Amino acid sequence: MVVLSSIATEFVCYGNTHLMNCSEPDLQALIDFKNGLNDPDNRLSSWQSRSNCCQWRGIGCDNSTGAVIAIDLRNPYPLGSDSATRFGFWNLSGEIRPSLLQLKSLKHLDLSSLTFQDIPIPSFFGSLKNLQYLNLSKAGFIGKIPPSLGNLSSLQYLDVSYDFLSVDSLQWVTGLVSLKHLQMNGVDLSMVGSNWIEVLNSLSCLTELHLSLCGLSSFAFSLSSVNFTSLAVVDFSFNSFNSEIPDWFANLSSLVYVDITSSTLRGRIPLGFSELPSLKYLNLDMNNNLSAGCEELFRVGWGKIEVISLASNKVHGKLPSSIGNMTFLTDFLLFLNNVEGGIPSSIGRLCNLRNFDLMDNNLTGSLPEFLEGIENCGTKSPLPNLMHLELSNNKLVGKLPEWLGQLENLVGLGLSNNLLEGPILASLGTLQNLTDMGLEGNKLNGTLPVSFGHLSELHTLDISYNQLTGVISETHFATLSKLKILTLASNSFVLNVSSNWVPPFKVINLDMGSCQLGPSFPAWLKSQKELQFLNLPNTSISGSLPSWFWDISSNLSLLNVSFNQLKGQLPNQFSVTAFADIDLSSNLFEGPIPLPTVQIELLDLSNNHFSGSIPHNISNIMPDLIFLSFSGNQLSGEIPESIGQMSYLQVISLSSNHLTGSIPSSIWNCTYLKVLDLGNNNLSGVISGTLGELKQLQSLHLSNNKLTGEIPSSFQNLSSLETLDLGNNKLSGHIPPWFGNGFPNLRIISLRSNAFSGGLSSGLSNLSSLQVLDLAENNLTAQFPASLGDLKAMVGEQKVTKYLFYGKYRGRYYEESLVVNTKGKFQKYTKTLSLVIRIDLSSNNLYGEFPVEITKLTGLVVLNLSRNQISGQIPEGISSLQQLGSLDLSSNRLSGAIPPSKSSLSFLGYLNLSNNDLTGMIPDTGQMSTFDESCFDGNPGLCGVPLTVTCSNSDSDKGMRVWRMIIMMMGSLISGFT
Repeated sequence: MVVLSSIATEFVCYGNTHLMNCSEPDLQALIDFKNGLNDPDNRLSSWQSRSNCCQWRGIGCDNSTGAVIAIDLRNPYPLGSDSATRFGFWNLSGEIRPSLLQLKSLKHLDLSSLTFQDIPIPSFFGSLKNLQYLNLSKAGFIGKIPPSLGNLSSLQYLDVSYDFLSVDSLQWVTGLVSLKHLQMNGVDLSMVGSNWIEVLNSLSCLTELHLSLCGLSSFAFSLSSVNFTSLAVVDFSFNSFNSEIPDWFANLSSLVYVDITSSTLRGRIPLGFSELPSLKYLNLDMNNNLSAGCEELFRVGWGKIEVISLASNKVHGKLPSSIGNMTFLTDFLLFLNNVEGGIPSSIGRLCNLRNFDLMDNNLTGSLPEFLEGIENCGTKSPLPNLMHLELSNNKLVGKLPEWLGQLENLVGLGLSNNLLEGPILASLGTLQNLTDMGLEGNKLNGTLPVSFGHLSELHTLDISYNQLTGVISETHFATLSKLKILTLASNSFVLNVSSNWVPPFKVINLDMGSCQLGPSFPAWLKSQKELQFLNLPNTSISGSLPSWFWDISSNLSLLNVSFNQLKGQLPNQFSVTAFADIDLSSNLFEGPIPLPTVQIELLDLSNNHFSGSIPHNISNIMPDLIFLSFSGNQLSGEIPESIGQMSYLQVISLSSNHLTGSIPSSIWNCTYLKVLDLGNNNLSGVISGTLGELKQLQSLHLSNNKLTGEIPSSFQNLSSLETLDLGNNKLSGHIPPWFGNGFPNLRIISLRSNAFSGGLSSGLSNLSSLQVLDLAENNLTAQFPASLGDLKAMVGEQKVTKYLFYGKYRGRYYEESLVVNTKGKFQKYTKTLSLVIRIDLSSNNLYGEFPVEITKLTGLVVLNLSRNQISGQIPEGISSLQQLGSLDLSSNRLSGAIPPSKSSLSFLGYLNLSNNDLTGMIPDTGQMSTFDESCFDGNPGLCGVPLTVTCSNSDSDKGMRVWRMIIMMMGSLISGFT
């Protein structure tokens, strides 16, 4: 708080060495007041009827008359203090008796932070005519604030904050003609109407106004006249104004402190704030829709400003060099905005700057190589008072400037998630006050400076996700006894410490993923008794987990040792903290599935050598599990029905095992399920229609099993589904006609290698998100549907990779994958799956002419129509499929010439036109010249390279004449339309 009211302390000195005796009526009034209070710890023991009340605790008297003028019984340990003191000796409660009215000279009454639970503010307080100070805050009062308080015409200070109070009208406040300080934080003012500011405007003496968390929803944009011109402090934070900042703010020249945080303000930040001559503190954080251009807002003014906090708004533009003129500035907080450009070197003139935070903006360019005005600060080091520099999550480039290592009072440095490169400055290791350093997510290279071992105050070090290399030794940690968070992941560090090394630190969070810690499990972890988060994936560790590891694991909330070479059998039960995440995937563990001793939320044991059955009591031990993956093991037996009792599951991945039996019908109880992957097992039976109850399901993989029957009609309820993979089973029946309407988000359909029959519904063209359609190797018999040319997601090139992650939970997720037949080979796609646009209808009985409509699908990468009965000519428009990488039209009844335009398909790497009735010369230019004769075999009428059949002139001329006629006819048609 910039402005401190002197009213609150006016009566702190209750007397001097020449105390008058208090009057008998005052004494008796106080005794009666005491008798109404609950005083369990005898705090008011000095209040005795035969003693001078001017000497009692909390009582102040007039030095000349002896009249009681002050009662101060406030609890010096307010809410948030240690409960033993908050509710111990200093606590008073009970009733407030009207005997206080006998204190005719009472000016000061402070009952704040007591516990008058469930009683209203006494209305007789409004009759204490001489009262100048009244503080009832945080004392547990409930109900309406009595309007009788408006009779206190001498009152200068009123605080009724943080009770359980409400007001229907503020009209009574107009009677407080002497009021200087009004604090009503937390009072429910939602019913006061829209004229509340006009009412308060009548208080011409008002200097401080605090109305935070009051439920206010309107804000008068203009006032006919501004009367509260003495206002120095305004706190309207945490309301819901949904309006612009009123113009009259710019007329309050006495303003020193303004806080309108998180109050749904919108529109422009008034430039008048910069012209207020006394303004020291401005906080408009978290309004989200306030805007201003930096060049305009910070161009001039701000003569005495100390704190500017405009975080989480829409401040934009570049910071002007004039920011260096705000020489009183201590805090500049503009994180979560749209500030662009670089950091001006003029910030070097801000000698008082303590906190500079522009995190989460659009800053570009490099940090200034030099800072201006260092000589004006009276020190050799730049920005001598700077404690926190936070520029994370921007687009800053270039190297770290040398002046960073000269910020001798720096406590926190945040430059994470930028594009910074070059080495880490060794001079950063000389910043003896540094507690937090975040350089992660950049392109920094080189080694970790040994000087970092001198950062004895360091609590957090995060340099993960860079391009750092080299050996890290014990010297790097020599004095880091206060280190609690160490994150070195995704670099190429090699940890080289002695086998008996005991680190000076006891970290809580350790992340060294992708660093080389092996070959054996790090023995120094045995000393880390406070460890809660252990993340060591891909760290070249092999061998067995040591027995002592299970002694330190009981505090772990995260255990990730995935992608190593750890082996052996794990304990049947292991100890971690409740609701932990356990990832032991991609190792060499074997034996039965281990289970935790407490319920956890994530368990990933995929890609190991675990065997045996899935424990039937799994739901009893982990009823709240959210992520379950046992895929890629050697599990056998049936999936237990009890899995349906784990109702919070979002991911079930049991693929690539030897599981048998049917799919448990109980899975429908897992209503939060987003992924069900049971592929590559030996499951049999029909697909239960109860799976249609999984309304949030996004990915369903049941491929490579022995499932029979038809696709359940209940599947049309799976409106969130994006992947449907039922390939390589024994499913039969027709492809349901409701496919086109039931799956608005479907990206992938794979029904290949089943026994589906019938035709293809024209409704498939309604699947506007479809990128993969694989119906190969079925018994489909129908005319090739021209409507497939309307698949919108196959039009246009997919230029941006969208990672298909489902069931994401606390940094863990199921990564979508699909095995597809491309260029005659089966390949598994994961990270680039979103770029795959393909149609595979091969090995069916489709007939009719090759539909020219297919040529509208300009994003197609793979088209396989082989082994059908398709006839007619290959359309010339096939040249529009410029992204085509694989084209297989073999074993059909296609006739006519190969369009010369095919030569323009520059990405075409696989072509098979064999076993058709094509004729004429094979185009020998461009990409067509790269294919061998096997691509054209079985077409007796084809000639030319690469075949051994030489074209006669008549063959060549005949082919050219045909295409010439087609071009002439198209020209005539076009001219006819024009």
